[in-house]
Amino acid sequence: MHTELAAHLETRRSAKLSTLMDPAPSEEQLRQMLTMASRTPDHGKLVPWRFITIAGEGRARLGETIAARFAETNPGAPEERVEFMRQRLTHAPLVVSVVFCPREHPKIPEWEQVLTAGAVCMNLLHAARALGFAGLWLSEWYAYDRVVLEELGLAADEQLAGFMHIGTSHEDRDDRQRPDIAGITSAYT
Repeated sequence: MHTELAAHLETRRSAKLSTLMDPAPSEEQLRQMLTMASRTPDHGKLVPWRFITIAGEGRARLGETIAARFAETNPGAPEERVEFMRQRLTHAPLVVSVVFCPREHPKIPEWEQVLTAGAVCMNLLHAARALGFAGLWLSEWYAYDRVVLEELGLAADEQLAGFMHIGTSHEDRDDRQRPDIAGITSAYT
């Protein structure tokens, strides 16, 4: 049986950032997306992730921090490059930061928790699509910069799993080359 979900998974493609525009998800749609994203395998029910939504003027405010940090770490960078960094979060009407929050546990290694946070990111993209939106998962240099992360409100032991850019796109992208499944699959005998 070929379901709508199977068709989506067979053709899933990230949106192009420059095509994401209003309308953004409503508050209710966002709550629904985050609920769907959270339905991920989570050994021990540790919930080693949290969400920070960035919308409206918040995108530009965080962009100012990103631009200032870029200028500080790249002295002499052309102003157009600094301006490009300032605009990094302003293309999509909504950005959801998925924060990885490791939990101490005697039986559940951090690696499993990292995988869970990644699964939340992927589920969020699927949830956006299910509700008629498009999305893109980005982790640029500023996702690893402690000054930017502190401005965003991350604790010292937290990391950013990704910036999930979400909006409406009326442009379908051509598919890209995918892995050769035979070349990456083996059988244990």
